[in-house]
Amino acid sequence: MRTRAGRSRLVAAVVAVASALALAACGSGSPAAPGTTAPPTSSGPAPTASPPAPSSTSSAPTGTTSPTAPAPTSSSGSVVPVLRHGSLPLWPFGSGRQVLAWQQAYRTGGTQPWHRSERETAVAFAHGYLGYVEIDRATSRTGTASDALVGVGWADPGGRDVTVGVVHLLRFGTGADAPWEVVGTRDTVLSLTSPRYGSTVTSPMTVGGRITGVDESLVVAVRSLPDVDPLVETAPVPAGGEDTPWRIRVPVTAPDGAVRTISVSTGGHLMAVEAFAVTGVRASSATP
Repeated sequence: MRTRAGRSRLVAAVVAVASALALAACGSGSPAAPGTTAPPTSSGPAPTASPPAPSSTSSAPTGTTSPTAPAPTSSSGSVVPVLRHGSLPLWPFGSGRQVLAWQQAYRTGGTQPWHRSERETAVAFAHGYLGYVEIDRATSRTGTASDALVGVGWADPGGRDVTVGVVHLLRFGTGADAPWEVVGTRDTVLSLTSPRYGSTVTSPMTVGGRITGVDESLVVAVRSLPDVDPLVETAPVPAGGEDTPWRIRVPVTAPDGAVRTISVSTGGHLMAVEAFAVTGVRASSATP
């Protein structure tokens, strides 16, 4: 049975994180626009079949290195957008060619304009793709015009915004209509440090990190574009303590090199999801 102390401790932790993010935005000189952003108001938070469906610490590398090889081109001769070197495309696009298809559709018909908003993309990722339906707003934003950390969450009973996760997004390509892509999360009271971001994993893999909280219940899920439903979702695992390690063994099957999104969440005190973290890996069919 969950205790009043457990509820108070986790809520205090996530509220403290939201406050820390706001203070960091004020002192860093990075663009910041606190406030509430509604979920995407287009036909749905996830891309549809037109354009083609998009086939940590959990956060992607924060350097500015980019590939030195010539950028690929499409059959029409257009330059195919690329992500910053070392980052994995987790959602909503699985490749630069999918980005190019959306850009062409957007330029001709205004298709799915929410891809140009880092706030709407972050909320749609948590709410629609990960299935954390209580998450309905952006609570903070720091970063630059091409690299952003967006806090997402919900309102507590007093109407105050509570941040339950911080999504890391990058512009996929360059130009005024380069869309935003989720590449990971910036972890706080719940971290996901294993497997390492960008690593190649075999099945079964060990998923783990650290957690601060009382009477927690961890659920790990593995997803792959274009599907919304998880490939694997574990039963809830009890956890808790002060910066306490947690670990779960999870099966993962996929073609060699396929990108997989791993998420972990906990909740059940005020909302079903009160903290979450995400990382990205590549799968391997090799026998460990």
